[in-house]
Amino acid sequence: MYNSRLASIGAYLPSASMSTPELLARMEKAPEFDLFKITGMAERRVADDTGDRPEDCLTMAVSAARECLGRSRYAADEIDIVISCSISRTTDGRRHQFEPSFARRIAGEIGADRAIHFDVSNACAGMMTGVYLLDRMIRSGEVRSGLVLSGEHITPIAFTAAREMEDSRDPQFASLSVGDSAVAVLVDRATDDADVIHDIELMTCSEYSHLCLGMPSDDTGDLAMYTNNKEMHAEDRLALWPAFHRDRLADDGRRFADEGYDFVVQHQVGSRFIDYMNHVGESTFGTPMPESLSVVEQFANTATTSHYLVLHQALMERRIPRGSKILMVPAASGVVTGFLSATVSSLEV
Repeated sequence: MYNSRLASIGAYLPSASMSTPELLARMEKAPEFDLFKITGMAERRVADDTGDRPEDCLTMAVSAARECLGRSRYAADEIDIVISCSISRTTDGRRHQFEPSFARRIAGEIGADRAIHFDVSNACAGMMTGVYLLDRMIRSGEVRSGLVLSGEHITPIAFTAAREMEDSRDPQFASLSVGDSAVAVLVDRATDDADVIHDIELMTCSEYSHLCLGMPSDDTGDLAMYTNNKEMHAEDRLALWPAFHRDRLADDGRRFADEGYDFVVQHQVGSRFIDYMNHVGESTFGTPMPESLSVVEQFANTATTSHYLVLHQALMERRIPRGSKILMVPAASGVVTGFLSATVSSLEV
């Protein structure tokens, strides 16, 4: 059986940014809550979907894919598979597309004409699910390399929330936390232990799937997201990850404390959430958590791309030494949790 690795990474960030006060200024009346204090988000990037060359899910994903390929040893026509994982699916600015698949269009745009292509949708765990599927395909010997990518043009839900919600108890409150971005990762067959995906496991508890739903707004028909934050972040929901992680390691006779993780990347829901998840992990595993990496202050919650955007930015800032072991922890509607651990040595930005 083969192992896989994270071979290269690329990202695209819209040039336009919007501060948290600018977003809240769109509300009809001044809010009684301090969004920065609650989330730690100072700003977010916002795609320009109205220009002559609009930024949307497709164009941003293609840009990230080209950057990722440019850092790899592969030409586009050598890639075996392309997996697109975005929640939002805009093209031509604001037009929503479901067919043909985004993966097919992206593969065509970058010249990956011989690649298998399909889309995956699994809420904010989309890219983690794409990497999971590609890892298993590589391990089985079915493919040697592939691109997993996502372009998220998701800030329209924040603008809907700002127009419609009245206070922090509103089910659209979580929509104020999102930002736009795209990330692509190239995963291929590992050649040694210096670059390798050690584990990637996911779990879905579908009985909680109703707690966060994307749909047309009840009031205006605009894009909206409704979240039961109290139930979504209940203690037993947040304890799902460390219990699942602990048990999967125990099945192999392993312990969290012995894994030697150097960094942890939680889903970028907000600074309080990240701190709390690390606290829950520390309590469950009975050992200090590794250093936590985050970009939530600059880029907010970018949905499916969040973990890999953190990785990309940390590599760009030279914060991750060669040979580091990274732990990523998804937390998505569904409810989806799990973990990915990988050693990275040659991954560069």
